Amino acid sequence: MQQSFLSHLRFRYLWFSIVLTLASITAYVLHRPVGEPNGGTWLGYTLGTIGGLLIYWLTWFGIRKRRYSSNVGSLRGWLSAHVYLGTSLIVIALLHCGFQFGWNLHTLAIVLMFGVIASGFFGVYTYLRYPTLMTRNRDSSTRGAMLEEIAELDQNMLALADGIDPKIHAMILRSIEKTRLGGGPWHLLNARDASDPALTMVRAALAARENTNAATAGPAKAPGGDMPTMFAVVDFLAGTATDRQAEALRKLIDLLSRKKSLATRVARDVQFQSLKEIWLYFHVPLTFALLAALTAHIISVFFYW
Repeated sequence: MQQSFLSHLRFRYLWFSIVLTLASITAYVLHRPVGEPNGGTWLGYTLGTIGGLLIYWLTWFGIRKRRYSSNVGSLRGWLSAHVYLGTSLIVIALLHCGFQFGWNLHTLAIVLMFGVIASGFFGVYTYLRYPTLMTRNRDSSTRGAMLEEIAELDQNMLALADGIDPKIHAMILRSIEKTRLGGGPWHLLNARDASDPALTMVRAALAARENTNAATAGPAKAPGGDMPTMFAVVDFLAGTATDRQAEALRKLIDLLSRKKSLATRVARDVQFQSLKEIWLYFHVPLTFALLAALTAHIISVFFYW
């Protein structure tokens, strides 16, 4: 079984972060500053230096993961350290400032740091949860293979519908055009397949065709705004469709059902992929904002020191 980044090298960086956190807490408890604990004491400067260096080093992970030829540790090891040492910053930063907050640049840096860590926690959750769900959803296939099969099904459905009736062809074409399985992040989260209305219409039309009493059968209702088309299709199939057209309609139902199943899996796959990456739209900008606030915080401290 592949080792998780959380358990990398038998949780080496978890233990390192625990030792660092406990050492910081012990020093804070034993420290006896003049007045209230704050970032201006020797311990405050020490913890602030450790925290600042950690933040700059953790930010370097974004560069390291794009350097595929780097020999400075494995990427899994970097990620493990990134998660555990980043978590330890919560304690280190709070002890650094002595739990003293105000409406100032220093507190802004801490707030931004908490935002980066919170978004990072969500990132860990997505990387632990969604890859497994994506593998299970794909069922030994790939997204590309499923999309290719959907495109082939679309062509076959149009060919079948063309031999039945122009209204059926228009209905299938409309369902293909309304299917949306790509686009930007928001579209990926709202990926959808438009096979349901077409499948419902064709099934209802076939039922009307096979009903021996067409006068009393009446057209079945279909979802959405395609009722005029539905009435026309049912009237056509109930009164004039040949056995060959009815058989083609049955094949069309099979193809629509297969496409619906595939499109549902693809839509779910792209949604999982989007959820696995969308947290970066918060994590990265917050990280840059934190770096700016932290740099300003350090400069202001040494300027007034």
